[in-house]
This record gives sequence, structure tokens and C-alpha cells, in this order.
Amino acid sequence: MGPVTAQLIDALGYDPDDGVPEISDLGDLARLGDLAVGAVIAARVGARRVAVARLGSGRLVVVDDACPHDGGRISDGFVDGERLICARHGWELEARNGRCERACKLRE
Repeated sequence: MGPVTAQLIDALGYDPDDGVPEISDLGDLARLGDLAVGAVIAARVGARRVAVARLGSGRLVVVDDACPHDGGRISDGFVDGERLICARHGWELEARNGRCERACKLRE
């Protein structure tokens, strides 16, 4: 990493060249029809990493891209019906109020 990149990371709080798109680059979320049911992708709102997912019902959710269990990326996981499944340890998560909250059980 060069000095300019290091300065950007210090100033912005993230590396703008890390390949994670700004959420505004994904298009109008109300019309994000290209995201299939069951899909989950990583995005960013400024320095904040988020996961955008289309649940089984077709509802689009945007949540922090961190599992409440140990901080693993939700965007690395998958959708199962109305829940997001963390890829690291299989925790079933429910999207509420822009956050993922632990569901009632660990996926077996």
C-alpha cells in the first residue's frame, strides 16, 4: 500500500478501491429488480459496509454486513426464506430495522 492509499484510508475510514460498490452505484433500491429472490450482495454506504438481500417473499432488505455472533460478513452467506444465514457458523438471522438479529436457533 502506497502513502496516498494509506492517507485515503485514514481520511475516509475505508479503502475506496476494495471492490465493494457504493450502494448508490447499485441503482434505485426501490427498482432493484435485477437482484433475484434469495440473492445477497455486499455494498457500502460511505465507510459503512452493508448487505443487500432479496428475501424469499421478495422483500428487499439492507442490513449491516456483520453477523451479531462474531462479525462475519452477512454478504458471504445466503438467504433461506425470510432469514439470512451466516456462512461462518450457520446462524439464522432475521432482518429488522436495518440490522440482523439472532433468530431463535443455530442452524444445524
